[in-house]
Amino acid sequence: MINTIIPSVSFLSGLLAQTLLLMNPVLAEHGHQHERMPNVMEYLERLDRPERDQDQKPGLVLEALGLKPGMSVADLGSGSGYFTRRFVEAVTETGKVYAIDLEPAALKYVEERLARMHRPYQAEFILARPESPKLPIESVDLIFVCNTFHHLEDRPTYFRNVRPALKSGGRIAIIDYYHDERSGELGFPKKHLVARETVVKELAAAGYSLINEHKFLPKQYFLEFAIQ
Repeated sequence: MINTIIPSVSFLSGLLAQTLLLMNPVLAEHGHQHERMPNVMEYLERLDRPERDQDQKPGLVLEALGLKPGMSVADLGSGSGYFTRRFVEAVTETGKVYAIDLEPAALKYVEERLARMHRPYQAEFILARPESPKLPIESVDLIFVCNTFHHLEDRPTYFRNVRPALKSGGRIAIIDYYHDERSGELGFPKKHLVARETVVKELAAAGYSLINEHKFLPKQYFLEFAIQ
């Protein structure tokens, strides 16, 4: 098992932040404050609850992404590693997965859960800050962003700056909740959610084109982008 921890930079998992804000009304009032919050482990475990599969449909997401052994994937805002573990299985030990988050406890949680899989893998755990994931140049075939996009500030600049991390033919996949009634009851305010049309506009401003859209998720849009 190859398991490297890199102190580096990006942001807290969107869904982790959403869930943790529920328990702290003061922080919730201020929306995007990414403070360290109590009971992190309890809520990481909640992110891994089996019921999540019903709406998140991880098997269909992996199938749509078309990951193959040997590929490299960055899981931006990896949170509990819900998708990180699945990426490790998809790319096998011949590939590589970068788990990127702001919360050290989350990265430790992911590392421990990967170890329990009892299989060889290559993963790096990047402790992040908001403005850049600091991925190596031409290091990944896919940057995956699930329930985190709406937490980023100045998103066109952010994604313009991550372009060098993509290999030739690399993609960015963005999954996030619809900002309207299509997402149903989420248990947190929707005022910070970003409309699908805004995502497309902001990624275009960053130099990307929408190349694919998957519509099988009941509460979320699922968009794929490539460099123009």
